[in-house]
Amino acid sequence: MQFSELNIIDPILKAIEEEGYTSPTPIQEQAIPLVLAGNDLMGCAQTGTGKTAAFSIPIIQLLSKNKEFKGKRKIRTLIVTPTRELAIQIQDSLKAYGRHAGLNSTVIFGGVNQNKQTGALQNGVDILVATPGRLLDLMMQGFVSLRDVEIFVLDEADRMLDMGFIHDVHKIIRALPDERQNLFFSATMAPEILKLAGTILKDPERVEVTPVSSTAEIIKQSLYFVDKNNKNALLTDILNDVDASSVLVFTRTKHGADKVVRHLSKNGIKSDAIHGNKSQNNRQRALSNFKDKTIRVLVATDIAARGIDVEEMEMVINFELPNISETYVHRIGRTGRAGNKGTAISFCDFEEKAYLKDIEKLIHQTIPVVEGHPYPMENFEIVKKEQRQRPPRENRAGGQKKPKPTVEQKQASAKNKGKKTWFGKGDRY
Repeated sequence: MQFSELNIIDPILKAIEEEGYTSPTPIQEQAIPLVLAGNDLMGCAQTGTGKTAAFSIPIIQLLSKNKEFKGKRKIRTLIVTPTRELAIQIQDSLKAYGRHAGLNSTVIFGGVNQNKQTGALQNGVDILVATPGRLLDLMMQGFVSLRDVEIFVLDEADRMLDMGFIHDVHKIIRALPDERQNLFFSATMAPEILKLAGTILKDPERVEVTPVSSTAEIIKQSLYFVDKNNKNALLTDILNDVDASSVLVFTRTKHGADKVVRHLSKNGIKSDAIHGNKSQNNRQRALSNFKDKTIRVLVATDIAARGIDVEEMEMVINFELPNISETYVHRIGRTGRAGNKGTAISFCDFEEKAYLKDIEKLIHQTIPVVEGHPYPMENFEIVKKEQRQRPPRENRAGGQKKPKPTVEQKQASAKNKGKKTWFGKGDRY
């Protein structure tokens, strides 16, 4: 199917063609007609399926039908997303697909001075992309009114819950008009996600593409069992051995990401980290340097990585396995995009074996193990086993082994058993 078969108006088709796209992805093919028809929509789609265009394109078309403005433009579409990077990515898509549509959009997020954002809002916007915290802040200050919203989009709903934004989302929903079209997207559909969707959607159509338990067949997966202390050395060896020019490395913590970057820098590998403790300017600079290949490796935590969209990502490395199985699928979905081949490598130490078991159960496959590398975990397991064994008594704290009592000592002990002992003062026994 071609985009031209989806009843998309010429200005948007022209912009899509200028972006180099001709055929829609499965979620775009299914979702665009439903949104254009005015339906509420529940979309289940993981990262890399073309979800942003699936709602951006029909929103631009629906708003383009009525462009007779009287006075300042009012916010007619609100798109709420959990991270700054993802918000910026959505804004870029809106600008790209709507360049010939005559609409105005802006993005607001925390971590930066609000003056530029409030200035854009005061000039009037048709589409607002926002993270929850900054949106509520500017609503309280009177810079944002949601009473004219016609279309509400909640993107990455599962990550909203993970990040603790559920109460903020409910506050935002209460500020919206009752009559509106709702679009709800999530990579997973756990019971709590469905409960949230039930408070937002009215008789929704459902689109589900690439279930979360599946992984792209085009992605080559492999697994290294390795001692935790040897992960940095293994990472360096792999990066020196492969030709990949763009590698995304995942850690579980911000501190861990910074440690990996320091190690790579010492070994002459250009890298940077992106996580919540970084300022917005530093995060954007790191992401920009990664996209233009000024740096080869970007080390990220899961939350920060939600906004990373690099079509030619060659390799993803799980430096630490995620403790949530679905996160593994999100991570490796960063590579193998737009029909390109991708590679996903995972490190697993002794303490992460339970995480691996859950991941393989979710994806219904066993990840191939790489044998014969310089840092096998078998040695680590032997050490752990030796550490668990109790040392001989004479080698423990407390000195020599206590000798067994003689027969005479046992008889004396039995004879004195039950007698009171005189302490030498008063009548105390």
